[in-house]
Amino acid sequence: MSLTPGAVLPMLATAAVFTVMFALGLGLAPRELAWVRARPGLLARGLFSVLVVVPVIAAVVLPWFGLSRFLEIGVALMAICPGAPVALQRSLGAGGHRAFAPALQLAVASLAVVSVPVSIAVFNRLYAGGAWVGPATVARQVLLAQLLPLGLGLAVHHLAPARAMWLQPRLARFGLGFLLVVAVLIVVGTAPMIVGAGTRLALASALVTVLALVAGHGLGGPDPATRTAVAISSAARNPGLALLVATLNPAPPEVRAAVMTHVLVSAILIAPYASWRLRTRQ
Repeated sequence: MSLTPGAVLPMLATAAVFTVMFALGLGLAPRELAWVRARPGLLARGLFSVLVVVPVIAAVVLPWFGLSRFLEIGVALMAICPGAPVALQRSLGAGGHRAFAPALQLAVASLAVVSVPVSIAVFNRLYAGGAWVGPATVARQVLLAQLLPLGLGLAVHHLAPARAMWLQPRLARFGLGFLLVVAVLIVVGTAPMIVGAGTRLALASALVTVLALVAGHGLGGPDPATRTAVAISSAARNPGLALLVATLNPAPPEVRAAVMTHVLVSAILIAPYASWRLRTRQ
């Protein structure tokens, strides 16, 4: 069986995300995650921002822009799909709390198994749709893309900490470079759809992203490092899950165009926030 470009690119994306998450796990000590156990309220606020506030923002904001039904659904899908695999890397790189950020990522990824199907049911009522995705399907995607590589990295760190710390920066650089190449290929491949989606879609995605950053920053507690972690986790949504839902249902090309536009817009807007948080930390 021959592999087409359309089949190879998702495989490359999965491999790149796996590498990034494994490298992150190599640099984390399991004892760091215990810090969150004494602060359940902070974790609850973070989860509330990521899983509840962002979908509500999208539901309120999107009708303002007069988008077509399928473009609006694409942005809504991104809003209800949390736990972007690169959110943890971006959070830590921006000065996010080293113990809290990984714990929040793990909690968000785990709860997405429930939150995504529930959110789809709610949005079906708003858009009179019939979309569906089962918890087992979401769990498989989250497990393979995030929890498995992160857990393997944590295990290696525990068993061979010296080797893990030597390997981690090298693998992290390779993984981020790999992911950047894949991202460029995806953007180039979907450029006609993104350009054709129009300015209003970009503005809608921008407003949802900015409000997600503001909400997460406000709900992240008094510690600047936890504020950073919640804000970035709130704004960085999971295109893998969104495209999975779109593929299973199946959705027209406009939905995928909206998903990719939101990925691009949110990445551009999160960058200055992350830079600002890193400067203020230093």
